[in-house]
Amino acid sequence: MVDVSAFAKRLIGNVERAIVGKRPQLILSLVAWLTEGHLLLEDVPGVAKTMLARALAKSVGCTFKRVQCTPDLLPGDVTGSSIFNQKTAEFEFRPGPLFAQVVLADEINRTTPRTQAALLEAMAESRVTVDGTSHKLGPPFLVIATQNPVDQEGTFPLPEAQLDRFMLRLSLGYPTLEEELKMLELQQHQHPIDSIEPVVSSAELIACQQAVRKVHVDDKIRRYLMQIVHDTRGHDEIALGGSPRASIAMFRAAQAMAALRGRAFVLPDDVKRVVTPVLGHRVILKPESRLRKVTTSAVLDDIVADIAVPTIPEGATA
Repeated sequence: MVDVSAFAKRLIGNVERAIVGKRPQLILSLVAWLTEGHLLLEDVPGVAKTMLARALAKSVGCTFKRVQCTPDLLPGDVTGSSIFNQKTAEFEFRPGPLFAQVVLADEINRTTPRTQAALLEAMAESRVTVDGTSHKLGPPFLVIATQNPVDQEGTFPLPEAQLDRFMLRLSLGYPTLEEELKMLELQQHQHPIDSIEPVVSSAELIACQQAVRKVHVDDKIRRYLMQIVHDTRGHDEIALGGSPRASIAMFRAAQAMAALRGRAFVLPDDVKRVVTPVLGHRVILKPESRLRKVTTSAVLDDIVADIAVPTIPEGATA
C-alpha cells in the first residue's frame, strides 16, 4: 500500500512554512483532496484562506487559478468560452480558470446563482460542457471555495444542493497570540509563500487517492457511520438531515483519516473526527432551534454521544 502517512507529513510540513498553527485544518484539507472531494472555507477575511489554497497547490506542483467572485461574473468567465479565430474562420475553445488543478473560488456567495451553478458539473463530474461539447478536467482536481459568514449584505447564499457538493466545510479561526507573533517574524522580509517549492508530485497524490479507496472499513464501522447519518434525519432539532451523498462523504473521509494516520483500516475515532466537517453544512436546523441559539455542531455532538461505539474484534482490521 502507498504510504499515505509519509506523503501527508511531507506535504503538511511544507505548507506549515506559510500557514502557522492550523494543523487540524490542514489535515482535514488533505482529507478532502485525498477523497477527490472539494473544500468550503467559511471564515472572516484575513485568516489565510487564500494562502492555504496557494500553499497546497505549490507544495504539489499543481496549476493554480483564483477566481474573485463578483455579481457581474459570468459562467463563461469560469468555465471558458468559444472564441472566433479569424485566421482559421472557426470557433476555438479557450479554457477558463476551472481547468487548473486547484481552483480557488474566493467569496463564492458574492456571485450570482447562475455562475455558482457553473461549478456544479465540474465539482461533481470533473468536466465542463460549453456549447454542447464536454471537456474533461485533468486530475488531481480540487475546488476550494471561501465565503464570509459575517457580512451577508448583497450576497447570494449557496443553496443546499450546492453545499452538498462540498466534501468538507472548515473554519480556520484567529491565531493565538504566540502564533501571530511567529507570523510577524516569518513575514518581516518576505512572504513565506514565495519560498514554497513542490515536495510531492501530482502522480504521488493520485496514487494516494487510489490507496485511500482500499482502506478497510469493517461492517460494524459502516453501521456506526450510517447510524450517525440516519439519526440526523429524525432528530427533534433538525429540519433536514444528511443525504445519501453525506453517507458516502463520511465513509470516504473516514478512510482518508485512517490512511493519514498510517492505518489500513478505519476505527470509530476516524469517523468521529469527520462528523462535523462533513455533516455540519449538510443538515439544516429548525427555525425554532436557531432562535434558541442551538448550533449544528452541538446537535451533531449529541447524536454521536448517544450512539454506542462499536468494538472491533482482533483480526477484523485487515
